[in-house]
Amino acid sequence: MIARTGVKGVYYHPATQVIMLGFVCFMCPGLYNALNGLGGGGRVDTATNSNANAVHYATFAFAAWFAGPVNNILGPRLTLLLGSFGYSLNIMAYLVVNNRPKAAPFIIAAGAIQGICAGLLWTAQGSLMLAYSTESQKGRYISIFWSIFNLGSVVGASVSFGQNFHSKANSVGNGTYIGFLVLTLIGVLIPLTMADPNKMIRTDGTQVQYPRHPSLRNAIISLWIALREDPYILLLFPMFFASNWFYTWQFNDYNSALFNIRARSLNNLLYWIAQIIGSVSIGLLLDRKRLSTHARAFSAWIVLLLMVFVVHIWAYFYQRNYTRKSVAATPTKIDISDKAYIGRLWLYIFCGLLDAMWQTTVYWLMGVMTSDPAKIAHFVGFYKSIQSAGAAGVWRADGVGLPYMNIFISTWVLLAAGLTFSLPMIYLRVETKSRRQSAQPEDDSSTW
Repeated sequence: MIARTGVKGVYYHPATQVIMLGFVCFMCPGLYNALNGLGGGGRVDTATNSNANAVHYATFAFAAWFAGPVNNILGPRLTLLLGSFGYSLNIMAYLVVNNRPKAAPFIIAAGAIQGICAGLLWTAQGSLMLAYSTESQKGRYISIFWSIFNLGSVVGASVSFGQNFHSKANSVGNGTYIGFLVLTLIGVLIPLTMADPNKMIRTDGTQVQYPRHPSLRNAIISLWIALREDPYILLLFPMFFASNWFYTWQFNDYNSALFNIRARSLNNLLYWIAQIIGSVSIGLLLDRKRLSTHARAFSAWIVLLLMVFVVHIWAYFYQRNYTRKSVAATPTKIDISDKAYIGRLWLYIFCGLLDAMWQTTVYWLMGVMTSDPAKIAHFVGFYKSIQSAGAAGVWRADGVGLPYMNIFISTWVLLAAGLTFSLPMIYLRVETKSRRQSAQPEDDSSTW
């Protein structure tokens, strides 16, 4: 196939399409994360937000099984469009309830619809992102996507911080919700401008074979085959399960519980900036050519281990001093001018670093296990379904008032368990992959 040059060459470059994919998630799940990161969806009442998130992740886990066949019929661009619409609906629900508090069930209903849409969006996203990169670019492309995606949260958090800087309340105003709604509606249209993946060429000259997702019946058979052929993926399931579990404690049981809306907004802004730094830094480590694939995997594992224990030992000394009962009895919360604020802010920044490093490493581990787009699609499906099932459980636990300390300890234990189970997979499976690739020249035909 003749190489494309000029504007067309830039447009059809895999990195350009990954950047565009990043901006879809910048506008939709990125802004949703910014709102969620305020704790309680920016509201005083966190129970409604927790229950909405529980329903969201439950329908997400269920919808992920059907998202592949839908993607077959509609194609990735239309699937992304429909998937992104759910985020606009969710923010619209918060705006409505902010003015009509008795309409709170609308938030839960919107969360259920958003979960179905999220299954569509992330199925198409995961397949595209991993299919476009060559072996030597996986960490780079994941970090590019993750940085742009989280930049949406940074922008959203900046808007929220600016609008709520002088606020004495513990919840956001209509202006924040309206701004988020307009931006997400713009994001819904971006997939229509993206290239057809079947016309894409990787930087090593190979044509992208975008995976055709099977029917539901064949999908179940194919999932079993994927597990049978590569059972080491089972050792990553605990990492998948823990990968969204920690948001509940961070957003609702720490940020919302301790800080007023001005401090929550600033915390949120710096949290998502930290995510960008975390994803880029771990991505550079994972693509470091002087190290073998095996050494890079172990290095990333050690970084995650240190981060998990530094963050949670630090957090324990704060968590032991408050409960749901004491928070409810303390209407005055920590402000950015208080002496107690700085140390707690830095902890939240480190939480953001850990999150991005964890997610980027999980995607990279799946990527080094196979280059087959169809198998990647199955792995991404496992990841999002198991991740969402875990998130649904912990958000519901928060909604019914499980003690903060219980949720905190469960978060710490699950992260540690995820790392423990992944270690033999890294030793046995990644080592095998590294040896197989050592006989092949590493492609680097593009600086991207």
